[in-house]
Amino acid sequence: MKKHISVIGKVALYARVSTKDGRQDTENQLLELREYCAKQGWEIVGEYVDHESGGHSRRPHFQQMFADARARKFDLVLFWSLDRLSREGVSATLGHLERLTDSGVEWRSFTEQYLDSCGVFRDAVLSILATIAKQERIRRSERASAAIAKLRRQGKTDHLGRKRLVIGAKLETVRRLHAEGLSLRKIGAKVGASPMTVQRVLSAR
Repeated sequence: MKKHISVIGKVALYARVSTKDGRQDTENQLLELREYCAKQGWEIVGEYVDHESGGHSRRPHFQQMFADARARKFDLVLFWSLDRLSREGVSATLGHLERLTDSGVEWRSFTEQYLDSCGVFRDAVLSILATIAKQERIRRSERASAAIAKLRRQGKTDHLGRKRLVIGAKLETVRRLHAEGLSLRKIGAKVGASPMTVQRVLSAR
């Protein structure tokens, strides 16, 4: 197996707490992340902090972090734990990690040593996450199919064929909007389809 070697110099920190949990404080996360970087001899060039739910990616500092990653302003993103980075589900979270990798930026979880794109378990972890993500998409597809079957039994599916044709022509737009963090409802509103149809198309990728 080819060894994955990266030179880390500039680092970005990402911290998040939900406004629903007043017991948590991003400063506690940041203090330890800063201390860790100092021990590694890494330069912290940015700190991205969101005080809101991780159940969606429409977090301003989260999105800015990815914009700066594409501009290669840092070599690695260090976060406290994977659920601090995202709580959108395995499929979406894996997509975020892949976006960092595609930008040439490494990533590391401070509290989960196996979640490290520079580490020896990198390929194994990504493979496991990809498998779980696939199962997650299959379950969503099965739920969507069950919902469609229910509509058919109720005689409410006359519009489904037309909707699928419409959204099929806008597949790239759907994928782009999903990557940008828009909800299924908002994507559907933009392309003229129901959230269920959008979910089914995304699950079939």
